[in-house]
Formats: sequence, C-alpha cells, structure tokens
Amino acid sequence: MPVYTLPELPYDYSALAPVISPEIIELHHDKHHAAYVKGANDTLEQLAEAREKELWGAVNGLEKNLAFHLSGHILHSVYWRNMTGDGGGEPLAADGVGELADAITESFGSFAGFKAQLTKASATTQGSGWGVLAHEPLSGRLIVEQVYDHQGNVGQGSVPILVFDAWEHAFYLQYRNQKVDFIEAMWQVVDWQDVQRRYLAAKSRADVLLLAP
Repeated sequence: MPVYTLPELPYDYSALAPVISPEIIELHHDKHHAAYVKGANDTLEQLAEAREKELWGAVNGLEKNLAFHLSGHILHSVYWRNMTGDGGGEPLAADGVGELADAITESFGSFAGFKAQLTKASATTQGSGWGVLAHEPLSGRLIVEQVYDHQGNVGQGSVPILVFDAWEHAFYLQYRNQKVDFIEAMWQVVDWQDVQRRYLAAKSRADVLLLAP
C-alpha cells in the first residue's frame, strides 16, 4: 500500500494562465510531482527490504533518496495550494490576511523588502531549487530560505508557507532561460489566504521544539 499519494490540483490546468501555461501545469503536476511521489514510495519499500536483509551499507543512500523525493512531494504540495488565478498583490488586513501582513513587516521591515529578498533568493538558487518563505519556530519570525534541489540550507524545524519553484521544469517551456521573468510573474498568482492559513498553523505549534522535560 503506497504511503504517499499525488494530491489533486485545486484548479484546472488553465487556471493560472497566462502566468503559467496549461501545458506546464499538466506536465509539472502529472509527471514531475507524480515522479517524486513514486520515488518516495519506492524508496520506502527498498528501505524495508534493506532492513530485512540487513543490507546496512545501502541504508545511507536510500535515506538520502527518501529525503529528496519526500521533500519534492511536500514542496510541490504546498506550491499548488500557494497559487490561485485570483491572487497577487500583497497581503492586506482589509482582505483578511492582516496577521500575515504584520508578520512580514515585523520580520522584513516592509512587504517590498520581503518581496525583493524572496525574488532574489528564488532567482539566484544555484542549479535547481526553490525560494521559500518559512516560519522559524524558535524566534517566531518569518525567514527566507534557498532550498537546493529539494533539501539542505534550511533551519531545522522551519515550516514552509510560501514556495517558489525555480527548477527549469516549472517554467522553461514558457519562459525559456528567463528564470527572473518567471519569478516576477509568480507574484501575480500568490494566494495570500493560503499563505496566512499556513502561517497561523505553523505559529500555533511554534513551541514544539522548546517543550520542557
């Protein structure tokens, strides 16, 4: 029985056009994301076999594979929900996302400062990777992280609440090698309602790393 399953898109393939073409959405979700789900499930089976046969020399490599595929699955699952055809602009109290707006201002000084930092982080990730807005539980602040491939260079315990996919498969068919243009366009489809829900959920369990014995 597979442990992980591919989530359905919350919209049709054309919902994010013209920012992201229907062809990219279909390939990205149905092929690329599906491959990470299959990879995670296959790796779990291989780990079970390695344990049963006591093939301990294979475990380190398999655990790295699991982290890669599982992180890809998680980040993509957030990515699809982070976007809407009715999105964009910036989070405002008048739109019911004032708590997120306040947190962004407190953590980055201004929305403009946050936007510039996440844009730069996403556009300059070396090779393949992601730009991520995350809730850091020890300080309660929001931070921007660069995720190489699907893992690494992140604070342990930080929770991604807004992710920009900067892998070429996310944009190349439409934007060719102009990654910066794609990242700039992404701001037009951000679903701030979804980002606030994720922020509040992460904030509510912020003390999990500091539980007293």
